[in-house]
Amino acid sequence: MKKLSYTLLFASGLVFGQFFEKGKTFTKQDTLKGSNTKFRDFWDVKKYDLSVEPDFEQKSIKGNNTISFEITKDTSNPTFQIDLQQPMKADKVEASFPIAEYKQDGDFIWIKTNKNFKRGEKYTINVTYSGNPTIAKNAPWDGGWVFTKDEKGNPWMSAAVEGIGASIWLPTKDIWSDEPDNGVVMKIITPKDLVGIGNGKLIDKKAQGDKMAYTWQVKNPINAYSIIPNIGKYVNFKDTFKGEKGMLDLDYWVLDYNLDKAKKQFQQVKPMLSAFEYWFGPYPFYEDSYKLVDSPYLGMEHQSNVAYGNRYQNGYLGRDLSGTGVGLNWDFIIIHESGHEWFANNITAKDQADMWIHESFTNYSEVLFTEKYMDKKSADIYAIGIRNMIENDIPIIGKYGVRNEGSGDMYPKGASMLHTIRQVINNDDKFRQILKGLNKDFYHQTVTTQQVEDYISKKSGIDFSSVFNQYLRTTKVPVLEYAQKGEELKFRYTDVVKGFKLPIRIDEQIINPTEQWQTIKLKKGGPVDFNKNYYINYKKAQ
Repeated sequence: MKKLSYTLLFASGLVFGQFFEKGKTFTKQDTLKGSNTKFRDFWDVKKYDLSVEPDFEQKSIKGNNTISFEITKDTSNPTFQIDLQQPMKADKVEASFPIAEYKQDGDFIWIKTNKNFKRGEKYTINVTYSGNPTIAKNAPWDGGWVFTKDEKGNPWMSAAVEGIGASIWLPTKDIWSDEPDNGVVMKIITPKDLVGIGNGKLIDKKAQGDKMAYTWQVKNPINAYSIIPNIGKYVNFKDTFKGEKGMLDLDYWVLDYNLDKAKKQFQQVKPMLSAFEYWFGPYPFYEDSYKLVDSPYLGMEHQSNVAYGNRYQNGYLGRDLSGTGVGLNWDFIIIHESGHEWFANNITAKDQADMWIHESFTNYSEVLFTEKYMDKKSADIYAIGIRNMIENDIPIIGKYGVRNEGSGDMYPKGASMLHTIRQVINNDDKFRQILKGLNKDFYHQTVTTQQVEDYISKKSGIDFSSVFNQYLRTTKVPVLEYAQKGEELKFRYTDVVKGFKLPIRIDEQIINPTEQWQTIKLKKGGPVDFNKNYYINYKKAQ
């Protein structure tokens, strides 16, 4: 029944992020979108200055984006690739350097130059754009724009583009490995009776003819899929949190009829921030504030602009994904999507194939929050419970260079792997320092799987390479086969990668199984009590 329920949740798009088709044949376009090609590798984005004006009736948008960038290596007569997916159109392309020719071909704008560029030089490209963007069929899992109405019939607009890419509406350098180092300024133009909410802090609000213009600023690097406008009948309330880096502004924008419910439900934000600062270190974007915004879909981790659509109830739309009841003690979207501020927004994978860095750590943040908010026993129960969602269909790591995500197991299986690693380290203070160290040493950076793997192994003093290979790159679950006779225990691993090393604590003893049978004498008599916190299967040998 659990398996059936889980399958149905996936089939209806009710569990996790935006997935690409499994078994897809990749094309040249996929490579152009997902790789740091010769059209991208010589320039580094520094800032986006953009405007966006949606038209609710026409389901269209228009605006412009000025892309400021720096040349990273000497190059002659290059061609720049700007991403803008069909059916959006580039109405005008200008630059602070001579353009020999530009054209829009499919999902790309190609800008040719007859100029030599030197490392360290700084330039801008400005693209004026318009059109009817891809409409999300089932946001946030199926990406695109959302044009809908709230319960009172007012227009309500937003977007969710993690999988499909920010370039479905905004001309950008749409690759995860290049974030604008100096942030974003976004002007949202709305009808006068609506409010435009963006990332970061509101720095200007003024009438623009018969409309209103809301200008928001992000001072920190930001992944392009996090740059999201929200337009609706919003009202605002504020609070502050005294955290590790001082006073953090808390900014809440909700639909007018949700105000009382939000003031009650969002009381969970401060315990969440307290728990995550304990485990991960300071909230990574103090300069940009922490923000929750009513969303026309379930939720997304938009940096300093977290989308909230959990209907002001605990659990995941009122359910507990772990099946244990523990998850009904807190609001899944507040906890999970906010956890992404550390893993996804602070530390961002360079390639979508490594998206487990976002989702495994954030899924495990639910366990860590439970431990701090409730107790360790409840956290362990929750950690074990989420394994019922693991399918072991394909590996967690996807294909590199083609914007391909791996298995949705990156959520529960990735979290189970981290929980297992924690058992092996067997020192919660050291484990916490590793998590905090990741967020400090890779602060506001894009990273690879290898960097994260090496960091954990180095800081723990334990070689976890075979553990990462097992859980991230195969679908096999390690099996500890055993036989007990009195005080004698025989054991070995099966279904493991070559050289798999995962020590197991049994009562007061530590065993180091291999694929060869070993025998030890147990210090305690009676049936052996296996620790369920390791994500392995136990099998009694015949």
